[in-house]
Amino acid sequence: MNPTIVRCISECLVKPQQVSEESKHPFYLTTWDLSMLSVQYIQKGLLYAKPPPEDSPKDLIKNILDRLKKSLSLTLVHFYPLAGRLATRREENPPSYFVFVDCNNSPGAKFIHAAVDISVSDILSPTYVPLVVQSFFDHDRAINHDGHTRPLLSIQVTELVDGVFIGCSMNHALGDGASFWHFFNTLSETFQAQGDNIKISRSPVLKRWFPEGHGPLLNLPFTHQDEFISRFEAPQLLERIFHFSAESISKLKARANSEYNTSKISSFQSLSAFVWRSITKARRFPSDHVTGCRLAINNRSRLEPPLSPDYFGNSIQTVRAVTTAGELLEQNLGWAAWLLYQAVVNHKDKSVRGFVDHWLSSPFIYQIDQLFDPQSVMMGSSPRFNKYGNEFGLGKALTLRSGYAHKFDGKVSSYPGHGGGGSIDLEICLPAHSMNGLESDEEFMAAVSSSI
Repeated sequence: MNPTIVRCISECLVKPQQVSEESKHPFYLTTWDLSMLSVQYIQKGLLYAKPPPEDSPKDLIKNILDRLKKSLSLTLVHFYPLAGRLATRREENPPSYFVFVDCNNSPGAKFIHAAVDISVSDILSPTYVPLVVQSFFDHDRAINHDGHTRPLLSIQVTELVDGVFIGCSMNHALGDGASFWHFFNTLSETFQAQGDNIKISRSPVLKRWFPEGHGPLLNLPFTHQDEFISRFEAPQLLERIFHFSAESISKLKARANSEYNTSKISSFQSLSAFVWRSITKARRFPSDHVTGCRLAINNRSRLEPPLSPDYFGNSIQTVRAVTTAGELLEQNLGWAAWLLYQAVVNHKDKSVRGFVDHWLSSPFIYQIDQLFDPQSVMMGSSPRFNKYGNEFGLGKALTLRSGYAHKFDGKVSSYPGHGGGGSIDLEICLPAHSMNGLESDEEFMAAVSSSI
């Protein structure tokens, strides 16, 4: 038997422990949510070490599974849309096409117990993330529209020989990264608190945001799903995690600000510009080749009045800096970082509402292959999210990994470093020739503290 084959031991559906009155009503999707129907689920998870056999309580895994299932049921009371399913309502006169979440008639979230005959070191030791990690998540290659028949949330607990991986897959039409980690943090908080009457520290704000005069049902200009659904197959990529210490990032920030004679450029803008230039150099583009760097950006605080940081749903866009490969590499780091700084500071209430108004006048659904091009770099996720604070009876996680979803040439996901303190881990996806070029770049590798 192949030791890297993940075996499913059991699976079940978990419903909220109690049904609230509000969960009997449809949960409506906003412009930001509906535009995600053809992209993939969010897939992130954490790897934990099992205690040594001599210190391991009897029935350790069974107890963790039972507690996690109960915690999921309690957490879903607050995040009840994740227990639902997508539903479509079509009408012919006048023509209309509505997609929403049916929370009332739904079987629940999925809970999977799986196992694989490999060790923690088989995940941590290789230079590149092994493909088996993709099997630690449910919803492999699923797109959000599949949530009509698939669970909107799945938790998969995969037992390794000496570790446990807890992988979460959440439908991206229900929420963005901030909402994903809000849910994950609450699940962990509930697990650690135990009991039935747990008061959570951050309740999700489920009230939907629509501009005045619109919603709650938004009509899509389609008659059939085939008109807006496509399935993205990633090219063959290498995926490697590079660690940047707080000191290394601080040096990049000081350099960028000094070169542009400013003090406004942030640490993350400096790091993003550094990665953009390094990947562009590794790709060996002709100098007139157009290249861009996109940053995922949270709209909650940029709206006036602002949305709550606990708003549950999608409230993200991307901002972009564009230039030619020649100019990007001829100019210094500060110049590139300033382009990103300007893209971020100019993203205010007016541009957020402009995007929403444009969508309302001409609704569209993102297609991954059209959204991201292999000439550019996309900085996704965020080192600000609380990722390593999630514990499930096994201490602090050893590392964080992601699934198959949203992997393409030039995708960079940013995570807080394991040690905290302002360090950042970047998960970079590139084809082999570009990855080899990046690894051969002495300036880039000098800024990398280590690979994990």
